[in-house]
Amino acid sequence: MPAVADGLAQEAQESPEPVGARIRRLREERGLSQRDLAEPGVSYAYLSRIEAGARIPSIKVLRIIARKLRVPLEYLETGNPVAGNLGRDIRLSDAELAQRLGRDNDELVRRFRELLSEAHEEADDTAALRARIGLGLALARSGECREAISHLENAIASPAVTTGARPDVFATLGRCYASNGSPGEAVRLFETCLAELAEQEHGLRVRFTSYLSCALTDQGDFDGARAVLAELAEAVEGELDTPARIHLYWSLARVASMNGDAVTAMVHMRRAVGLLESSEDTLELARAHLHCAEILSVEDQIAEAIPHIARAERLFALGADNRDLGSLRTQQSRRALEEGDVDEAIRLAREALGYLSGYVVDQGSAWHALGVAQTQAGDVDGAGDSFAKAAERLQESGEWREALAVFRAWTRMLRDAGRDQEALDVADRATAFSLQTLSRRI
Repeated sequence: MPAVADGLAQEAQESPEPVGARIRRLREERGLSQRDLAEPGVSYAYLSRIEAGARIPSIKVLRIIARKLRVPLEYLETGNPVAGNLGRDIRLSDAELAQRLGRDNDELVRRFRELLSEAHEEADDTAALRARIGLGLALARSGECREAISHLENAIASPAVTTGARPDVFATLGRCYASNGSPGEAVRLFETCLAELAEQEHGLRVRFTSYLSCALTDQGDFDGARAVLAELAEAVEGELDTPARIHLYWSLARVASMNGDAVTAMVHMRRAVGLLESSEDTLELARAHLHCAEILSVEDQIAEAIPHIARAERLFALGADNRDLGSLRTQQSRRALEEGDVDEAIRLAREALGYLSGYVVDQGSAWHALGVAQTQAGDVDGAGDSFAKAAERLQESGEWREALAVFRAWTRMLRDAGRDQEALDVADRATAFSLQTLSRRI
């Protein structure tokens, strides 16, 4: 029997199915005519000659035919149904591992684009979905939120991508909505996620409730944000693991801070920091210290914020994305100004804006820091432009307290410069914004 098998294998190697015959067989199996496969660049007459063995198709032509027949290019070219898919699967796994390890994100964007294009051409839907998810996550990390939203929305349309299976995809999409100035979309997404999660999935329910509370806070719905957190805490009291408790404390801190209660916000953040100190999650610990600095900075407590900035600097040295680095540079700019180094403060604020180029809504604090530094440098026109952009971004993000601080600094700068009418105009804008914000909070 082994001799017969060896003979059949040798015969198969000596007389493999020609490419043209393989195309004809696959076409007929799918009930397609030569005209069905034809398109510009591949006429049905040319296809007929390929099938007859009178023409050898180029790779470009084979790609077109493979897409129409919905088979991998390698299979059409070699007759081997495994090699192409297996090689692509290995490359996808390598890219996904590199992504989890936080490797070169620009290179990952390139690799996932290439894999997505290849998977589309060869009608490999499973690989295309994996590549699309990887590309969406990489783009989000680079701050390319608009394109990331497109890929991630496409991905979650697949029944295979559920909240329980890929919470990172839904969490990233929601953050992209918020960064793109669409907190309402984030609210709807996270509400849908929570509706899909089973009651016993406490960890995920806490995570997505915290995401929902942040999105509601961005909309200015502080009562709604507090309500969902209170409901969650009551429902799962005593059953939360450490990561879930961290998410809960962080969310409570954000709601308190946005509602003007910095003391309560810092109490919650210190609890979160304490739990993170005992974990190995240095990135989240860095973000927690940075958030502490942001809360204190809004209160003009820069001296108290400086130790948190220093700790975030050290921890982010182990890895950070553009959003993290942009927020860090903003706080470093405020520290430099506190220390009297105006030029360094301006440089750091501009560097922050560079990192945040794809996070439009998140730019508000950076523009604010730049405006304050430019004021100190005597650049009234430059500061005015920066304050205008800061106010716009902060209003979009729901950061009403910092937006009011911008209006106050802007008005004061104009008055000091003797531009009283412009100062009155800005003060009027601030009053209108205050009334609008108050009406939403009542």
